[in-house]
Amino acid sequence: MSTTGSAEHGNAAGGTSARPAPPPDPADPVGPPPGGLRRFSLNQQTVRQWSLPELVDGCASAGVPGVGLWREPVQAYGAARAARLVRAAGLTVSSLCRGGFLTAVDPGARTAALADNRRAIDEAATLGTATLVLVSGGLPAGSRDLFGARARIADALAELAPYAAERAVRLAIEPLHPMYAADRCVVSTLAQALDLAELFPADQVAVVADAYHLWWDDTLASQLARAGSGGRIAACQLADWITPLPAGVLLGRGQLGDGSIPLRAFRDLVDAAGYRGPIEVEIFNEELWAREGAEVLAETVRRYLTHVA
Repeated sequence: MSTTGSAEHGNAAGGTSARPAPPPDPADPVGPPPGGLRRFSLNQQTVRQWSLPELVDGCASAGVPGVGLWREPVQAYGAARAARLVRAAGLTVSSLCRGGFLTAVDPGARTAALADNRRAIDEAATLGTATLVLVSGGLPAGSRDLFGARARIADALAELAPYAAERAVRLAIEPLHPMYAADRCVVSTLAQALDLAELFPADQVAVVADAYHLWWDDTLASQLARAGSGGRIAACQLADWITPLPAGVLLGRGQLGDGSIPLRAFRDLVDAAGYRGPIEVEIFNEELWAREGAEVLAETVRRYLTHVA
């Protein structure tokens, strides 16, 4: 793949092409299985220390075909400019994160959330991705009503789904581990996500299968089959579960192979459900962010080939 032209990335520090690959990882067995990087996508948060041009250059140089992007750095760079940058490198955008936060009770806050989600849909369309990941939102301050919060999500989706469909963008509900239910996402299981998604056409609202959030659920296989039978799996994301969790728990995702999740078995279940799209590695981890981006990317590629592909 070609790398981006200098007119787009300027003098971004820390480019990857001149750096040697790190030594072999002793945690990785020799001789990764076949499959390669055809479906691999690197989520921007995994190498948060990189600018958007560095991410694109690094992935293009490493033969990584896709990137998952986040709204804040895309907005800072400019969505149209970011789209040109990615296309020039021969990459695809597997998803944009995130929309959502749709549980507000206050009418003004609800109106603002809907407007922000319409902007997110427009950004996804500009980037050329069909998948906008939704983190649905936690309980409003002072509330203990999970069912009411989920009902408000359904009401918001009814307003947003037609707008997204007109722009060829599908809303992808991501269930988050129950430890996030109070403050971040009242949709905690794949079954709950599907209950919401199935209120709408499959080409408008679907779900995200994220190993970090779903691996513990003993109904996972049946719910993935349910999602697949309806064509509802819009994205697959991976990170490993490591303990102890850090304070705040958000930044506790582990490098592939460092934790408890049977990652290839998870991918096999998603594939068995009929999903054939990108496998996106999304890791929130301060130790990874403190390292050289090129080193993290090379390690992540090795781990993907060993534990997932």
